Amino acid sequence: MSGRLLAPLRRRPWTCRACLQRLQQQTRRSLETAATSPSHRANSFEYAPAGTATQKKSADDQVLRRVFDSPPFWKEFSQRRASQPYPTGLVQNQYLTSPDGFRTFAHVSLQKCQAIVSKVLAASTLEEYRDMARDLDRLSDLLCRVIDLSDFIRVIHPDPHVQEAATQAYALMFEYMNVLNTTTGLNDQLKKAAANPEVTAQWSEEEKIVAHILIKDFSNSAIHMPPHERQRFVNLSNEISQLGTTFVNNAEPAKSNVVVNTNSLRGLDPMLVQQIKRWNRSTAAVPTMGMIPRLALRSVHDEAARRDIYLATRTSSSRQVHRLEQLLAKRAELAQLSGYSSFGHMTLSDKMAKSPEAVSKFLTALVGSNRQSVQEELSHLQAMKGSAALQAWDHAYYVHQRVMQYSQSRRSRELSAVPEFFSLGTVMQGLSRLFDRLYGVRLVPQETAPGETWNADVRRLDVVDETERHIAVIYCDLFSRPNKHPNPAHFTLRCAREISPEEVAECATMGSSAHPNDGMTTAVESQTLRQLPTIALVCDFPEPPATGAGRPSLLSEHSVRTLFHEMGHAVHSILGQTRLQSISGTRCATDFAELPSVLMERFATAPEVLALYARHWQTDQPLSEEMMRRMEQDRNAHGSIYGAVENEAQILMALVDQAYHSQGPSHSPISSTALYHQVSSAHASLPDPADSKTSWQGFFGHLYGYGATYYSYIFDRAIANKIWEDVFRGGASAVDRAAGEKYRDEVLRWGGGRNGWDCVAGVLGKDHPANADGRLADGGDEAMHEVGRWGLGRDGVSG
Repeated sequence: MSGRLLAPLRRRPWTCRACLQRLQQQTRRSLETAATSPSHRANSFEYAPAGTATQKKSADDQVLRRVFDSPPFWKEFSQRRASQPYPTGLVQNQYLTSPDGFRTFAHVSLQKCQAIVSKVLAASTLEEYRDMARDLDRLSDLLCRVIDLSDFIRVIHPDPHVQEAATQAYALMFEYMNVLNTTTGLNDQLKKAAANPEVTAQWSEEEKIVAHILIKDFSNSAIHMPPHERQRFVNLSNEISQLGTTFVNNAEPAKSNVVVNTNSLRGLDPMLVQQIKRWNRSTAAVPTMGMIPRLALRSVHDEAARRDIYLATRTSSSRQVHRLEQLLAKRAELAQLSGYSSFGHMTLSDKMAKSPEAVSKFLTALVGSNRQSVQEELSHLQAMKGSAALQAWDHAYYVHQRVMQYSQSRRSRELSAVPEFFSLGTVMQGLSRLFDRLYGVRLVPQETAPGETWNADVRRLDVVDETERHIAVIYCDLFSRPNKHPNPAHFTLRCAREISPEEVAECATMGSSAHPNDGMTTAVESQTLRQLPTIALVCDFPEPPATGAGRPSLLSEHSVRTLFHEMGHAVHSILGQTRLQSISGTRCATDFAELPSVLMERFATAPEVLALYARHWQTDQPLSEEMMRRMEQDRNAHGSIYGAVENEAQILMALVDQAYHSQGPSHSPISSTALYHQVSSAHASLPDPADSKTSWQGFFGHLYGYGATYYSYIFDRAIANKIWEDVFRGGASAVDRAAGEKYRDEVLRWGGGRNGWDCVAGVLGKDHPANADGRLADGGDEAMHEVGRWGLGRDGVSG
């Protein structure tokens, strides 16, 4: 869910009696029943105070480590509320105490949606039009409440009955959202409000932004088109969805294997060779998908065999190429129907980039800034090969040899012990301490009530600020288990927003059990009730033994960076608490959304941050400066072996994506293979031979999900590198409050409520050379070109 209408310790209790009484005075309504309901009493649980604030923080910090590292401690800790007499629904949602609760939750939300739609359609007074941006934002919130949470639960919950109920709730609200897509009156009324100066003069900047976003969403749904064109738009959208899903799920090579002489596979593990030998024993059938061909390209000594395997693994079936070309043609037609010259122009119009031309400026500048590093890497590989020219099928082979040489000569036994200093508990401690240093917020373990989580090993963390004010909830589902999806991810289950006095009063009329936020987290700030963000983090780390004996879950350096990455999304949700949910937290432009997460990776292994948390799981000894230095050397060495070529591969993928989606409708079908080779020959250092007819694009599944926006990740990475170097001084200010507050105030706190270019210009500062002529703040082609000049470096280090 996009968050928009048309897409997708001692602290205060969540909603204390005194706060609700103040709201009662404001609204002149009786809220006593809501304030004293069973759901409210259940939500008022507090930790017992540990003494002074400093003592409390220290105690919470130690508990944080133990709840992740010691299963016996976690078991005791998590059962403290087992005797609670009042039922608690999933993530404290008062409706979700049973599978049937999803139906009730959806229908109650639907009724509220219908009331808002009726109000908007009937609006006629100036005051009603002034309320419209907030009313439609609340409509969006009600849709997201059901769609986001149900979509998450139907994937993560182990109970099939709950999965089915969540799927039904999701389908009901999604179908209703599609009905809204055709409700032309909503679009007409919002446009009327936005065109009236007497209305917009009273709107906050957030309301203006949300109104603009919703008008753009209506436009993208073809609501303004004549009926026959709108029907064509709907049909095209459905066809694109079906084609895209088929394209992603049916990637297949032109041929399933490559037959080679068994002797030509020397270097490949003999056990694997035995598996693929044919009946005559003198030949072997190397599969063209899976792990075996990747291992063969790394280890087979015979260049001719590598060439045959390489070309076969990069040649898609004609059926798959045809699916892609149909997808591209229908996207181009959809864009033309919507009044755009290409799908790329349509998709990028509300992004930081604005146009395919601007993206191309960024990517070509990036090619140039990356070129020298690529040549340095390839020159080493060329020297290893000798006089014959280095080819695309040589890269993996000689890189593997260089890595092995480095590992044998440089990698110490001491480095293999690094995970001993990264127990999951200590890493979570480190994240909390880092957030405390930079932003004045920290993570506090909280007992969960029966029924609150979807699995017994899910830990709940409350986020509190320096005044012990509760500001967010994070559910941490970090351990592997059967049938759990292994990909790490961040989910916003509910966004931050203000809850109006009218909503509180409305809730009071619905009965004693009603809660303004369905029983989920709220707080009062400056006499205003706020809906606080509820977040889920999902990873796939090994679970420690239930007995508590032996090691806790120990993380590799890669896993530590992964956890920091996902927590970067979370801190954006935590600190980006806007008044309206449509622009809260991570609900920002697609090409800006990865900036906080990519930047967080840089903190994970900075020496100043490692000093906060890296401790041996048994001895509690800190990671030594020598080991930190060896870790950095290891990263730099591997980056210098293949980092720049890997960067080039990502840039080329983004260039291909832009080339495909910058094409307008044409009577002659697009040749995706010819266009792929055109881009590759122009920009790749080791292109596939032009006469090879490889069609790697058939395996590029992201062409569907990230059509015209694949550049976003490397774009945010370039910006993150610049912020790391110029604001956090390459790690020297990694735990500095002034640097943290600058980044928070200029970037994180805005969510999607500020133009991304203003965020970048603001955090770098008005005196930064890139801001000298207003280039960044103005955005556009020159700003994109400037970011491309910053480069990606190797392994995320600015060049």
